[in-house]
Amino acid sequence: MTNDNAENGFLADRADAADALTPKKTADRHFPVLLERCVSLFAESVENARAQKRQPILVDCTLGMGGHSEAMLERYPDAMLIGIDRDTMALSLAGERLKKFEDRTHLVHAVYNEIADVVRDLGLPGVDGVLFDLGVSSLQLDERERGFAYSFDAPLDMRMDRTEGTTAADLVNTLDESELVRILRVYGEEKFAGRIAKSIVTDRATKPFTTTGELVESIRKVVPAGAARTAGHPAKRTFQALRIAVNEELDVLEEAIPASMDVLNVGGRVVVMSYHSLEDKITKKFFAAAAKSSAPAGFPVELEEHKARFKTITRGTEQPTELEIAENPRAASARLRATERTLPRSSS
Repeated sequence: MTNDNAENGFLADRADAADALTPKKTADRHFPVLLERCVSLFAESVENARAQKRQPILVDCTLGMGGHSEAMLERYPDAMLIGIDRDTMALSLAGERLKKFEDRTHLVHAVYNEIADVVRDLGLPGVDGVLFDLGVSSLQLDERERGFAYSFDAPLDMRMDRTEGTTAADLVNTLDESELVRILRVYGEEKFAGRIAKSIVTDRATKPFTTTGELVESIRKVVPAGAARTAGHPAKRTFQALRIAVNEELDVLEEAIPASMDVLNVGGRVVVMSYHSLEDKITKKFFAAAAKSSAPAGFPVELEEHKARFKTITRGTEQPTELEIAENPRAASARLRATERTLPRSSS
């Protein structure tokens, strides 16, 4: 993902439409990114399961409002779908959308790094496909009270799972200035991190932050107007950084990618769509390592235990077409990678 995060740039446009979207059906509120490509990437995995006379099992680790899951269930009418999401509202809405497939679905309230536990608890030895659509969902952007958007005033929350955890307000009101700088620089790639962190610390001494609007005003005071004209809304990188920190997204992803690869049957695939350069780097790291032989350099014969157990399906990252971006602006920064298990899991 580029520095101009589409999910944040998309907020301003989505904000005006939020009220209009709220009453509509779930399917009308959700615009799945790279839908056709994601679904088709699992075709060979599904056929492989069928050839072994097994029911194909697919996992949507970021269920959201169920757009990708619905498409997979329609495309593969014999497949079982496991939908995972930490957001209870998303689970409820997706459940409505997928009700006609309820005999083939298991919707689970969990964080996606818990995929191995979810699969085990369902009594399954492995799965044939795993999908990640990372970042913030359309649902979370549209619901004002969630506090993900800088375009309107709301409680400063940003938790994907509102049943537990630290809020964005907790972070901006308690972290020391140096830690705020680190979060804004690393997660938001914010070049004015020092100024913004100092402004936050100064303002909270008078009154703790409780709303997104208060935080936006604190940021506006120290970000040059010229920077906003060229880089978009002055708060967008700060909001991105806080959201990632609140939900521990990168730490969770570091665990989730290898865990998803571990539960795959031979021929199974993991497909990851990321919207942030750090997400893509984590995905690339695990995919590349698994697709390399572990044989020592110059070793004359590659032993079985040294063979790569995965193969790369995508060359680099795949991106949405101009047509899809025009139809769905959120897709602009999406980057897709896929890998396939070629050898059984190690018994060790």
